[in-house]
Amino acid sequence: MAAVRSVKKLYGVGLRAIRQNTALRGTTLLQQRSFRVGRALGQQTFDTSAEKPQFPGASAEFIDHLEFIQPNVISGIPVYRVMDRQGQIINPSEDPQLPKETVLNFYQKMTLLNTMDRILYESQRQGRISFYMTNYGEEGTHIGSAAALDPADLVFGQYREAGVLMYRGFPLDMFMAQCYANADDLGKGRQMPVHYGSKDLNFVTISSPLATQIPQAAGAAYAVKRENTNRVVICYFGEGAASEGDAHAGFNFSTTLECPLIFFCRNNGYAISTPTNEQYRGDGIAARGPGYGLMSIRVDGNDVFAVYNATKEARRRAVAENQPFLIEAMTYRIGHHSTSDDSSAYRSVDEVNYWDKQDHPISRLRHYMTARGWWDEDEERAWRKQSRKLVMVAFEKAERRLKPHPDLMFTDVYDEMTPEIVKQKEAMWRHVQQYKEHYPLDLYEK
Repeated sequence: MAAVRSVKKLYGVGLRAIRQNTALRGTTLLQQRSFRVGRALGQQTFDTSAEKPQFPGASAEFIDHLEFIQPNVISGIPVYRVMDRQGQIINPSEDPQLPKETVLNFYQKMTLLNTMDRILYESQRQGRISFYMTNYGEEGTHIGSAAALDPADLVFGQYREAGVLMYRGFPLDMFMAQCYANADDLGKGRQMPVHYGSKDLNFVTISSPLATQIPQAAGAAYAVKRENTNRVVICYFGEGAASEGDAHAGFNFSTTLECPLIFFCRNNGYAISTPTNEQYRGDGIAARGPGYGLMSIRVDGNDVFAVYNATKEARRRAVAENQPFLIEAMTYRIGHHSTSDDSSAYRSVDEVNYWDKQDHPISRLRHYMTARGWWDEDEERAWRKQSRKLVMVAFEKAERRLKPHPDLMFTDVYDEMTPEIVKQKEAMWRHVQQYKEHYPLDLYEK
């Protein structure tokens, strides 16, 4: 009994502290959250006289007949787009009216990414690097969203967002250094290829385990909110990652903590080899948003302007209102999942050719520019030649560069190496010296 009384006493002390803290913050919170007064999921006023549900977990009415809600109770969430497949603006009021220089930059970044992909993919096939993942067909989701962000906004990627980093100014030399794991690599050669990261560009280093970045992004967005610096966090993931438990945690935390966070889902049709009809039975990923209290939209991911408009508005409101948004960008993964995959085993050539030839984000933007006299065949040929040269110069430089010093395998975890790590390092060097014919140390920095 004494233990029970002690627990109750502690509970009372804690409750009074919470109430006092709440009172102190009340005025500030009211000022910052006045827009939330009419929100459907807000705290309900308890009214004992009313014959309506008083349950705190939902906002609803009583009914007097048994009825299960059907999964198709509403028609599919529409897909927002600005341009049709021929690059024509559908609704002039939705045209972002971007200047020629900006649109040309969009196009050049998308095509440069495409060129880099082709060269590095072939590099892996030739045994020059160990692994690679292309971005074919998804370039519009990268550039459209990246252009709508502020450089200070924090990016959590999955592994197919190289275009976002490229748009932010990550140089080709650094892309190559990372894939070749050479001495110029910011990660010091410790990561698999395509696991980029840049502290200077606010791009968190890619992590292989699927969907781990989603709850991490929610935590980072909560920190950004507390700093009150008018920044947002954007978190990219595929529809396959949305099936992971981490997605639930990230969605739920972001809404209950009211975080300035944009969840950007690239729904490209396949989770490696699993098509969407085997991944879920509901209406995609955007349909899940309302259940978490997420403001949600579905956009045409092959329309760079639609992606730009949606991300720009989501960012504006996320900063102004401190609430998360979910953008589902419908697109198609034209390439294999990675160099470890052969997609011909689970999809037809005709299917891939349709998206590559008939509805490609690069082709759509080129149609738009050509119709305005901003781009022609001569410029296209000149740029393709120039972009390939840019990539090849960086490629050849990366191949010639030495690998990081082997000692770097043991650094950057502790300020001072622990005795166990020192032993491991010494054992490694003994092994290398004993079998040095198998370890070409002349390829590593001295």
